[in-house]
Amino acid sequence: MASASSSSPSTLCRERIAKIERKTERIECVFANGSTILISPFLATHVSVGDEISFPLATPAVHTGTEIYVGKSVQASRPRDVYQVSIGYVSQPRQDKRGEYFVIAEVLNGQLGISSIQIGSETLRDYFYVADRQGKWERQRTLYQVLQASSSASPAELRLAFKLRDLELRASRALKSECRALERAFNILAQEELRAYYDALLKDSLAPAVFPYGGFGSILVVGERSRNGDAFFTKRILAFLPEQRHRHFRAPLRRCDFYNDRAYYRDLDRKLEVCLDPGVLPLVWDATWNEWKHLLGTKAELKATFVLSGKYRRNRGQWELVKWATALPSRVEVKLPMDTQSQIEKARRTFHRFGQYSDALEKIRAEIAKAPIEKRELQRICDTLGIPSDFDVAQITWQPDYDSFFYQQLYRRARTFYLFREEYIFDLERGVIIETPELGHATYVFAKPKSMAVFLADYARTTKEHILDNRSNVAERLGYLGRVVHGANPRGWLKKIKAYVGEPPDVAQF
Repeated sequence: MASASSSSPSTLCRERIAKIERKTERIECVFANGSTILISPFLATHVSVGDEISFPLATPAVHTGTEIYVGKSVQASRPRDVYQVSIGYVSQPRQDKRGEYFVIAEVLNGQLGISSIQIGSETLRDYFYVADRQGKWERQRTLYQVLQASSSASPAELRLAFKLRDLELRASRALKSECRALERAFNILAQEELRAYYDALLKDSLAPAVFPYGGFGSILVVGERSRNGDAFFTKRILAFLPEQRHRHFRAPLRRCDFYNDRAYYRDLDRKLEVCLDPGVLPLVWDATWNEWKHLLGTKAELKATFVLSGKYRRNRGQWELVKWATALPSRVEVKLPMDTQSQIEKARRTFHRFGQYSDALEKIRAEIAKAPIEKRELQRICDTLGIPSDFDVAQITWQPDYDSFFYQQLYRRARTFYLFREEYIFDLERGVIIETPELGHATYVFAKPKSMAVFLADYARTTKEHILDNRSNVAERLGYLGRVVHGANPRGWLKKIKAYVGEPPDVAQF
């Protein structure tokens, strides 16, 4: 048996178990020197008297993710070691010299000298891609049978089957293992890539398997250490707990990529991804929604449990690990606003009009690029060009990443507004606000000018950089008061805007 650590003995404990005793909800291992450590009941089922345990000295009790190595005694019936540790990224499948597939998991913050864990595809298959982890692959029910769904079922049909079967199991007070197997089956089949790997395994049991959702979590494995001690070869996975977090936020539908049977919500700021199907997002869509989704201001209320994922990508000649959070399909909830359907129709109609009156709108944009134009004047120009009177002129310069929250809050407080290039200039009772309604940008606040025409002419000749530097005293002439950056909390932005324009805070709006 290889030594359980190649690190300094002053930072590690390596002792042989003399006695095992139950202490309330945990098990106490008593070593030959009289010292003790607490371990979980589950880990205790894989530990015996005579085994040698190695762990960092600052470990009074072994929790999920705590690095611990259990070297089995030579008298054990199955002399295979047990290793528990936190892992990070898990590689894509690759083949060894015998043509067998395996993946490599990175050990995070390891102190026992092990830097990676090698897991064969058959081992992954028999833990993640089965209903019964104690049974043999050839005797397993398929995950489709677990859900009682067809192998050709659509994502929405899979979700419906999962919900119905979940209700049946709860009503019959089924074992927790059955409920977990059902959820595991759905989370595999509802993820497009994992489903493809599983379907390949049904055709060929020796086909490559991937570690679901890319790793990141705490793993407990059985196997043996490599000769040089820096790798662990897994024979069986005993447990895996992914790194997860529950999140609740409002998700703009314009950030979804729509396909015929599913949609993907991707948030670059939060670094997360959610796969949506018509069973959880109650809308009927197709890929053509991508043409006009940037005009859709609707935000859905989204609740989900996310697991950490990652992938190496090449950036400027270097490999970098890109991390993001992926929602577990079984733990996604979506609630839409009451006016969602009307907002969809409005966005679709606006997009159609953009195409119908594209030449006229291009002429207007050319004029807006030269000088600010007020709302009523824009409506008059649209009327002369034959554009219907109910057309919202604010849409003329609207961009895909604009957030309607910032625009709406300023619009309702403004006497009128002007379009200038890609900005909105709001004329308020107590000041002027220049807005680019997009996260990462800032709102510029100015004092009320004596002449709006003089202010607009002066502003059109300068830049934001010149204002911030007060080049040629332009900030003083314009009455520049400050700026408010669009942060992660829009309500915080609104509170600061109210303070600038002298509006008392309204608790009801917060």
